[in-house]
Amino acid sequence: MKVRTVLVLGMIGLWLVTAAAAPDKEKEAAPQNVDSGSFGVFLRGQRVGTETFSIQQQSSGSVVTSEFKTEGATDKAVQSSQLQLMQNGDLRKYEWKELTPGKAQAVVLPNDNLLVEQSRATPQDKQEEFPFLLPASTNILDDYFFVHREVLAWKYLATGCRQDKGQVQCQPNQRTSFGTLNPHSRASSQVSLEFVKRESVVVRGVTRELIRLTLRGEGFEWAMWLDDQFKLIRIVIPGQETEVVRD
Repeated sequence: MKVRTVLVLGMIGLWLVTAAAAPDKEKEAAPQNVDSGSFGVFLRGQRVGTETFSIQQQSSGSVVTSEFKTEGATDKAVQSSQLQLMQNGDLRKYEWKELTPGKAQAVVLPNDNLLVEQSRATPQDKQEEFPFLLPASTNILDDYFFVHREVLAWKYLATGCRQDKGQVQCQPNQRTSFGTLNPHSRASSQVSLEFVKRESVVVRGVTRELIRLTLRGEGFEWAMWLDDQFKLIRIVIPGQETEVVRD
C-alpha cells in the first residue's frame, strides 16, 4: 500500500520530521479541522451509543475532543474527553468527564518520566493521584472513545511504514507495537497495529475499497478499516457482536 506522506502529515502532525519550535501564541495560525463527525456503536445490529468527535491541528500540536452518549437506555450515560498532543505526538494533557448520570472526572499529565492520573468521583471529593512509570509518548486508548484508535492508526501509518521517495509504503503483516494507557481502568498495556490489505467492504449498504488494519492487545483483536483519506470508517470487535461505523 502506498500513501502520500504529505497526507499523513496533514492528518495528525509532524511525526515524520524533526519537530520545530512552535511560534508565539499571538502569531499561531487558527486551528485546522482535520477530521470530525460521529461513530454509531451497534450491538447485535442495534444502535447502543454515539460518539461525536473532532480533531484539530495547529503548529503547536493537536486537540482531539469527543463526547459519547448511550442510546436506547432509559437512563442515558454521557461522557466527554479532550486529548491534547504536542507537535511530536507526545501527550500534553488528557481529560475526561462523566456528565451523566455521575460526575466523575480525571486528568492525565506528564511529570518527568511519569504519567500521573488525577481523579475524583465527584468535583467535591478529594483528589486521588495514580502514577504510572510511562513516558509522554504513551498513547491514550480510553474506553468509549473510538477516535483514539483513529489517532493511533495515523501514528502507525506515519511511523510504522517505510518512507520511499515521498510515499509511505506498508507491507502486509507489517506490525508495530505501541505503549498505551487506559485512564478509565487505570491500566497500561502494549498493543500492536498491522496492515492487512486493501479490500472491498460493504458499509451502510455501499461497497467501498478500504484499508484494513488489525489492532491487537492482551485478550483482544479488532478489525479496523480506513478510507484513502485515512479516516476511520468501521471497527468490528469479534466475539462481542459489536460494530462501530462512521455516520
